[in-house]
Amino acid sequence: MEIFLGLLIPFIGTTAGAACVFFMKNDLKPLVQKMLLGFASGVMVAASVWSLLMPAMEMSSDMEKFSFVPAAVGFLLGIGFLLLMDKLIPHLHMGCEQSEGPKCKLKKTTMLVLAVTLHNIPEGMAVGVVFAGMLSSNVEVTVAGAFALSIGIAIQNFPEGAIISLPLKSQDGLGKGKAFLYGTLSGVVEPVAAVVTILLSEVLTPILPYLLAFAAGAMIYVVVEELIPEASEGEHSNIGTIGFALGFVLMMILDVALG
Repeated sequence: MEIFLGLLIPFIGTTAGAACVFFMKNDLKPLVQKMLLGFASGVMVAASVWSLLMPAMEMSSDMEKFSFVPAAVGFLLGIGFLLLMDKLIPHLHMGCEQSEGPKCKLKKTTMLVLAVTLHNIPEGMAVGVVFAGMLSSNVEVTVAGAFALSIGIAIQNFPEGAIISLPLKSQDGLGKGKAFLYGTLSGVVEPVAAVVTILLSEVLTPILPYLLAFAAGAMIYVVVEELIPEASEGEHSNIGTIGFALGFVLMMILDVALG
């Protein structure tokens, strides 16, 4: 039951954020959006370091001086995977007019949701890999540590859900119900990716350090390629920096205090 709850927590965060369409009339103000994007970036970077990369190196301690190898290899593979997905899946980022990936005739709203969904995959994988490590009785992954990551991702998913659903209502003319549905659907991939990872846990256990680092690389790709540039563009980019610092410190505290 606790594992089921742990896998659902990030999705609950996205759903709660998407529900903002029911009690907010307008889009988030640019300053607030920058703060939230920076905050999400900080949470993801801290989670990548404390919850994924460090455990990956600790699990490989028997390799002594080469204990960095699984973390380094997995990290680069995660970056490469998201880079490939960006090229193969048509999607449109918020505030952009030109879509990325293969040319297609999908609706703008569909491609916006695909963009967020694509970037939610590594977060779901990260949660799944950590809980898989916990199930394998690996001493480096505790129940509290797994929940710390899950809660941290849920916190950064809340603004993400709002940032996708509010513009769909105001700019694309969708009703509140549809905007909420699209925002919620963008987060469905997280528990799905987590469950698939756990179902494969017996096969994946020997390469768990690589998988932890893979999830970290994929999350860092999202931060560097999307979140930080969006938080830094235009005026008042320092707001995004402040948000990053707050998100990073919060996730660090969660991981150390609960881990």
